[in-house]
Amino acid sequence: MSAPAHAQRGAAAGGTIAGIQIQGNVRAEPETIRSYLQLKVGEPFDAAAADRSLKALFATGLFSDVVIEMQGSTLVVKVTENPIINRVAFEGNSKIEDDKLRDEVQSKPRQVYTRARVQADVDRILTIYRRSGRYNASVEPKIINLEQGRVDLVFEINEGDVTGVKRISFVGNEAFGDGTLRGKIRTSESAWWRFLSSDDRFDPDRLNLDRELLRKFYLSEGYADFRVVSAVAELAPNREGFFITFTISEGPRYKFGKVDVTSRFQGLDTDVLQTFLTIAPGDWYDADAVEKSVSNIQEAVGSLGYAFVEVRPNIRRNKDNDTVDVIFDIQEGPRVYVERINISGNTRTLDKVIRREFRLAEGDAFSTAKVRRSQQRLRNLGFFEKVDVSAAPGSSPDKTNLEVQVVEQSTGEISFGAGYSTTAGIVGDIAIKERNLLGKGQEARLGLSLGTLSTSIDLGFTEPYFMDRQISAGFDLFRTSNDRQSVASYSDRSLGFALRGGWAYSEEIRQIVRYTLRQTDIYNVQPWASPLIQQSSGTQVVSEVSETILWDTRDVRLNTTKGFMVRNSIAAAGLIGTEQYLRTTADAVYYKSLFEDFVWSIGASAGLVLPYNGSYIRLNNLFFIGGDTMRGFTVGGIGPRDGNTTDSLGGQYYYTATTELSYPLPLIPKEVGLLGKAFVDIGSLWGVQAQSYGATSVLTSQLMRVSSGVGVQWVSPFGPIRIDYAVPIQYESWDKQQAVRFSFGTRF
Repeated sequence: MSAPAHAQRGAAAGGTIAGIQIQGNVRAEPETIRSYLQLKVGEPFDAAAADRSLKALFATGLFSDVVIEMQGSTLVVKVTENPIINRVAFEGNSKIEDDKLRDEVQSKPRQVYTRARVQADVDRILTIYRRSGRYNASVEPKIINLEQGRVDLVFEINEGDVTGVKRISFVGNEAFGDGTLRGKIRTSESAWWRFLSSDDRFDPDRLNLDRELLRKFYLSEGYADFRVVSAVAELAPNREGFFITFTISEGPRYKFGKVDVTSRFQGLDTDVLQTFLTIAPGDWYDADAVEKSVSNIQEAVGSLGYAFVEVRPNIRRNKDNDTVDVIFDIQEGPRVYVERINISGNTRTLDKVIRREFRLAEGDAFSTAKVRRSQQRLRNLGFFEKVDVSAAPGSSPDKTNLEVQVVEQSTGEISFGAGYSTTAGIVGDIAIKERNLLGKGQEARLGLSLGTLSTSIDLGFTEPYFMDRQISAGFDLFRTSNDRQSVASYSDRSLGFALRGGWAYSEEIRQIVRYTLRQTDIYNVQPWASPLIQQSSGTQVVSEVSETILWDTRDVRLNTTKGFMVRNSIAAAGLIGTEQYLRTTADAVYYKSLFEDFVWSIGASAGLVLPYNGSYIRLNNLFFIGGDTMRGFTVGGIGPRDGNTTDSLGGQYYYTATTELSYPLPLIPKEVGLLGKAFVDIGSLWGVQAQSYGATSVLTSQLMRVSSGVGVQWVSPFGPIRIDYAVPIQYESWDKQQAVRFSFGTRF
């Protein structure tokens, strides 16, 4: 800060200083002020030294004004002290709490008031509001003078409205429409149905993320030369919204040309390593697939005993035929070992929870691919808002330290649910869930669901690393009740528990084993109910051991666009209890993106349940098909049925299959989230032990049922909503049909 123009008035150039007099100070000691002066008694007055003294005194922040002048042979230093802050207050804020603002500002009670610091605080407050999307916010600092040199500092805040994104435009895109590209970025246009989301608020940091998301999307679709030329956000003249424009250069679309693996290691069979590639000549170029191939090769070579391996994908573009040659060159990497893994930022999560996600341990050979995979595993936990893993020099050239910095986020959830479906009626639920219990990475859940047709309460606990091994273990306690009067003239309730364990063979393949013990009561059986149902009434105890193996490569669980899922379960009951049966089910589904926003899927499911030791299978252990599993028919609408009472009796054997096309609805903007569906379902259910019950009027058939229909799905702020209209094409005369199915649910 420069001195005022009058600060040196009357200074006698070259005059000797006989004494120094300090004036105007109240709290500052005279000796403290003299310590900042570069002018001494007995020395001649020096204008340059006086100027440096002024700057030093202003730099302390203690004074609002300083004057240095010579009065005769006396150097007089006149100071005006800044006041002391008595209290910091905020007025006009309702969207951001006082505590959050107070933590951000640097002005604190009992500190010296300075205009520079207050202005910096104003900028910090505005930054907070801009991060929350309020670019119309304004802040005006006010001071209230008090006695004894004290002031109250008040920040008067006008929060303004949320500044949304009015329009997102793209320039230079030819391969993909604006709607498709809007679906690939994080930022979205403002709309009334997004009131539960903040993605439609302008955020410059999110804009940088959007650039990267666009790049990754185009590189995965074959556009190796793609680049984002610019991303510009312009505030509307009325300051009520932003117009965002991405200017892009797509370039040509490439296919893979020559794909090969070379090695500089003697005796390493590159033909075997070819099987680990996820790319092939003729496929569209995909940068993600190249990266995955690098990781696969590096892991495979490492498992063969080659610790220091580096896989370099040498990429060469052939612009004459729009192909990309990729040669994976395997060479010896630098001999570097991990010396230490240093973790910081985790105030709640235990270090071991973070360390067990690392694919590297202290003393292992350093691997970039394993570091990258470890970082992704930490992010997948959902415990941290930010995860950064970097390498730092160790104690010697052949050693490195891994610096892990995390920013924790809330892992506790309380959710309320409401919904309606033609299967379960009106349903409401509440669940409390903690995904990082006591910082140990454990998961606990307590849920309660109340509905017009079903109720349930359950308590679950999961330890993801049981006994510090990569095996998950947990238990569930549950109590359920169901009203099945409209289907089979009875109600049931169950009380029991389950013990489970699971382990992963890879990132995509997982196995789960489970033991379940439950007591089920079939009650409120109507007098007119089928003899098979009446025979099943009463209490039964089921002791069941099951195992499930799952192979899942789907990109997302809702509105999947590519990948597949294969699952098989086998269960046996009878160790103790009243029921003895063997059951197995298998299901699979495959998704493929045909072209822009058109996704085709095909799936199938089958199962059987058989008694042993001369027992029979009670009603609630059989299969029921219909509703969501066979559209066009009610729940339990196909399969064995009592010809006299029309009650659904379930079956021992079933199969279903479905093929579905998902497509955008014409004239509906993609960001609305509406998708059209066209589908065909087939299936059948049969197998009933009528002779065990003495029933004589069972209607059953293995005839394949077929239905076809269309539907609409909307991923709304309230949850997924779907309406299907299906028409049975092939059916038995006793089957129960249902043309329209509606489901709606949410968690908030």
